Amino acid sequence: MSHQRRLRRVIAPAAACLYVATVPVYAADADETVDAAATSPASSASSAALDTVQVTGKKQPYRNLTATGATKTDALLKDLPQSVRVLTADLLEDAGVTNLAGALDLSSGVSRQSNLGGLWDSYAMRGFTGDPSFGSDYLVNGFNYSRGYNGVRDSANTATVEILKGPSAALYGRGEPGGTVNITTKKPLFEREGQVDISYGSFDAFRTAIDLTGPITDRVAYRLNGAYEKAGSYRDHVSSERSMMSPSFIWMLSDDTTISYEMEVSRQKATFDRGVVAINGRVSSALSTSRFYGNPEDNDHDTETVGHQVFVQHYLNDTWQLQGGFSYRESSIKGTSTEVRDYRTGSTTELRMQHRSRDNEATDLSARAELLGSFMTGPLKHNVLFGVDAYQFTDERLQYRIGDAGTYNVYDPAASYGTINMGFTAANRNTDTKEEQASRSIYAQDQIDLSEKWKLLLGVRFDDYDQKLTNNINGRVVKKSLTATSPRAGLVFQPNKQVSLYAQAGKTFRPNGGVSRDFTAFDPEEGRAYELGAKWDSADQRVTSTLALFHITKENVLSPDPIDPNNYYVTTGEAESKGLELDLSGEVWPTVRLSLAYAYTKTEVTKDYSSVLQGRELANVPLHSGNIMLVKSLTLNGNPASVGIGVNYVGEREGAVAPTTESENFKLPSYTTVKLTGSYNFDKRTKLMLEVDNLFDKEYYTSSYSQYWVYPGSPRAFKATLQHRF
Repeated sequence: MSHQRRLRRVIAPAAACLYVATVPVYAADADETVDAAATSPASSASSAALDTVQVTGKKQPYRNLTATGATKTDALLKDLPQSVRVLTADLLEDAGVTNLAGALDLSSGVSRQSNLGGLWDSYAMRGFTGDPSFGSDYLVNGFNYSRGYNGVRDSANTATVEILKGPSAALYGRGEPGGTVNITTKKPLFEREGQVDISYGSFDAFRTAIDLTGPITDRVAYRLNGAYEKAGSYRDHVSSERSMMSPSFIWMLSDDTTISYEMEVSRQKATFDRGVVAINGRVSSALSTSRFYGNPEDNDHDTETVGHQVFVQHYLNDTWQLQGGFSYRESSIKGTSTEVRDYRTGSTTELRMQHRSRDNEATDLSARAELLGSFMTGPLKHNVLFGVDAYQFTDERLQYRIGDAGTYNVYDPAASYGTINMGFTAANRNTDTKEEQASRSIYAQDQIDLSEKWKLLLGVRFDDYDQKLTNNINGRVVKKSLTATSPRAGLVFQPNKQVSLYAQAGKTFRPNGGVSRDFTAFDPEEGRAYELGAKWDSADQRVTSTLALFHITKENVLSPDPIDPNNYYVTTGEAESKGLELDLSGEVWPTVRLSLAYAYTKTEVTKDYSSVLQGRELANVPLHSGNIMLVKSLTLNGNPASVGIGVNYVGEREGAVAPTTESENFKLPSYTTVKLTGSYNFDKRTKLMLEVDNLFDKEYYTSSYSQYWVYPGSPRAFKATLQHRF
């Protein structure tokens, strides 16, 4: 492989993706050229001339051919035996998305979950949520980014969001059988570019974002992404302030070696807000969705994260490559909150309140090294990956709680603001723990081209895991070690260049954190997933679609302890999920872009100690859900413009995550919201974007944890964004 071809593999995919994200479309069929500077072969120590790699092609709206997170290689999506949806930067911009939750709404089979008072991202994929003690799992550039405390993730440095359906434990270890999210970040370019966005919208929402990139020397380039937003809310006494800064660098050490460094610093100050209350098991318009059941005198919850990533790529020869790196993150969350506990005994209007103080912090260090290459065995081509990884994670939690801090009237909570007992003492310390996790793993994967039409994927991973939990209140120490084997197999048949039929099966595991009431560690969750699917790409590759059928079972699911359900869990649960998903995206007609997603997801608790849980659906997972977005490009006064409409439907679903009695069960009603978008380019550099969310001002509820913590959706909201490139 020549020097130019190697650099094309390293730089061109990122450059092309970023070009799509930052350059407007002025003609749907216009050819586009991307310049990604790269160093030419050095004939001597003084030779460092700058060459240019030309990446020329036609823009494919909403379309990515590869997803690096699915196999950690550059395999084509049509060659993978799994459902993968890649949300591109142009789709996210058309949809007005600025955070992870908004991006995931565009995919099938992903449902919003209780988000810890609005402080972090929480979602279920194909019905399964993950560890309720943290936000939902996701990866950033293939490294786990969810162990610890993250705020609402901003998309300012996001290039693509890869939604990898089905089991991914064979590559990534611990995780959910429903799937994994991998975020790829924007990479430095060897050409100067810049962009600034300024937005203002309803509820005094202000946001600004910046994106700068360019060369520092012939061999070093930088990128700087940042965002700041401050907003009020449709909820009384609720506000938020978020900032994110992410500098990154790439260094071409030689013709065959690159090293990159990325840093993310984010901070979030937000009101802890559990939402509204259901009355007699029903959400009701009698209670305004703006009503705040907290205490305005509580301080904000501060969430801070500082993360570093270093990654190295080295080509050994034309067919073999070494790559690896490490990720280190420090995170914390601190603040006080007043929350509804339940109704006072014998009352249907008086709510018993609890008051809490959280002071949690975590560190997470992970590293991996991988060897990639290809070889032939007779007529078979093998594309192999061998890897090792490890991580060390420490989580320290300190919480004070007053279980009976006062009462609120369900119809008039404001009358009791300021009456809450906020005097924490040593007796109120109900959590003071330190959990330490360590894992070491080895994995292998082989993508085999059996013939022109048949492809086989085999993978396996071995994990060795240690867990130690220290309870500083009673001095108890609990230790547990486990091993896990996670196999994966998939087969693809391609009868022609446009159609791929596939099947896959795999196992997953997830260590359960915490301890039981008798201070013993839990067995890990174990999942089994099966999937059949079909993929179709249009002949011009402007439209891609996937239809998938799946069946998943998961054992050792944590359930509330029947003796002390408010504080402890037991591992007697088993859950099942099965269904059908359809994703389609691309330019379906000239100048018309479409994103469509539909999911039928049937979930059930198939085993539990409690008849209340057994047989019910998993919380916040609708039987039917769907999203469609159409964007039409047009010309206005000789300049490019666009108009778009989006419709989002979420069906009825269970509202209680862990009910202990039948009376705690309730349903969240279905809802449909409509969004309008539009844009106008004043010239090639300046663009105005407008959007109206929840056009018909529907009252709806996005998720809940219990009848006392129901999170309402936003009423009609407007936003205008001015974007300038330079």
